Amino acid sequence: MKAVIQRVTKASVTIEGEKVAQINSGLLVLLGIVNEDTQEDIKWLSNKISNLRIFSDDDGVMNTSLLQNQGDAIVVSQFTLQASTKKGNRPSYLLAAKPDVAIPLYKTFVKQLENDLGKTVQTGQFGADMKVELLNDGPVTIIIDTKDKK
Repeated sequence: MKAVIQRVTKASVTIEGEKVAQINSGLLVLLGIVNEDTQEDIKWLSNKISNLRIFSDDDGVMNTSLLQNQGDAIVVSQFTLQASTKKGNRPSYLLAAKPDVAIPLYKTFVKQLENDLGKTVQTGQFGADMKVELLNDGPVTIIIDTKDKK
């Protein structure tokens, strides 16, 4: 699994003109899934995102987590995160998991993140043409790949 995590002051997802998700302070998580992803990857990534200390404490230092701040989250599936650009100028998406594999993993990830945060996590819609708006706070953008757990 590959995630792009953006600290936001607000974010939303719109599908066909209808706003389906909206948060204020929190995290927007773009999630790309491959066939090899496992329950262990889900648990590790959810824990990492929940406890990532990228929010400011009372002294203005990035020292608190989404869990501590009780902030909100939106998770958006994004198969293009698994693009390969090694050959030519047209990205290859062969590494991205097909929907029959990706959808159950995506849903399980969202449930795990809800469990870890103790609150509902908003989402986009898997496979939909989504319009994602955000106001990146900082800006703070972190990329995490479960295949590189260093």
